[in-house]
Formats: sequence, structure tokens, C-alpha cells
Amino acid sequence: MAWAETTRTDEEPEGLAFASLPFQPALRAFFGRRAEAHEIDDLIQEVLLRMHSRRSSVEIANLPSFIFQTATNVLLDRRRRETVRRASAHCELQEILHPRDDLSPERILQAKQEASVAVEALKALSPRTRAAFVLIRFEGLSYKAAATRLGISVSAVEKHVTKALRVVSTRLQESDERRSPIRRTFG
Repeated sequence: MAWAETTRTDEEPEGLAFASLPFQPALRAFFGRRAEAHEIDDLIQEVLLRMHSRRSSVEIANLPSFIFQTATNVLLDRRRRETVRRASAHCELQEILHPRDDLSPERILQAKQEASVAVEALKALSPRTRAAFVLIRFEGLSYKAAATRLGISVSAVEKHVTKALRVVSTRLQESDERRSPIRRTFG
């Protein structure tokens, strides 16, 4: 079968999308009043795509009305999608809001040093304080469960964890000050 024999020969050789081309300026004005300027071309393309992919064999009596009803449906569908996806709650990816997190050799070394300082600070704690801290922070137990396991009150567990946090925090801060006196002076 030759190519010419497979092409459409009815009165609309290019279909509804082709027939709607003269309506593009009117669609642009329609969307211009209802959407943001940067969305207009996408909305028009969506209308043309829907008209092109229409599979109904029902004759369209009023083409302009059909085109603008399709345009209205495109707007409604887009608004529904934005509502469901909460598009207004998203922020644009900007370097200042989302800085890159490079794992440089310097940062890896710094993290290892800080971990070493924290471990040494924990070793310096009393066994009960260290145990309370490990149960809460590393094993994820509740204060009540840690108190039961250690055989002390919840209040005592809270005091031990607070003490451990204070000691570890102080040691890390002292270590940071020893490593970078410039940061302390200008930071």
C-alpha cells in the first residue's frame, strides 16, 4: 500500500489541532487573563495536544466553544494538580537556600577529629552518666525505659544526659577553638 493511500482524505486533513490554529491568539488572550505569562505557551500546547489526541467520532458542532471548553478544562486540571502537589509550598532551588554539601577531605578529617573528641569526652564520664547517655542518644530508648534498665529515676536519667551533653559540647567547643583561632576571632 502506497503512502498516499494511507493518508486521511476527509475535509480535516490535519485534524482538530490544525483547525484550532486560527484560535491561538484568542487562546493566548484567554490564558493571559487567567494564568501567569510564563505558563501561557504550555497551556496552549496542552489544549492543542488534547484536541489532537481526541479519539471521539462525534462531530463537533461549535468548534470555538469546544476549544475554549478544552482550555477551561486544561486550567482546572492544572490547578487541581498544583493543589494536590502543593506547588505553592515549594521553593526554587537556589544555592543560597540549599548550599552544596561537598565531602571534602578537610570536612572528613574535621568530622573524624570531632568524633574522636566526643568519644574521649564520653570515656571521661562516670559509668552511670555514660550509660544513661548511650541508652538515650544511641540506642533510642525513652527516658522511662532507660531509668528502668539502670534502676534509677527518670529525673536522674535526665540529669545524667544533661551532664553528658554539657561535657561533650564543652569539649567539642574547646577543640574547635584550639584548631581554628581565626574563626573564633572573626566568626
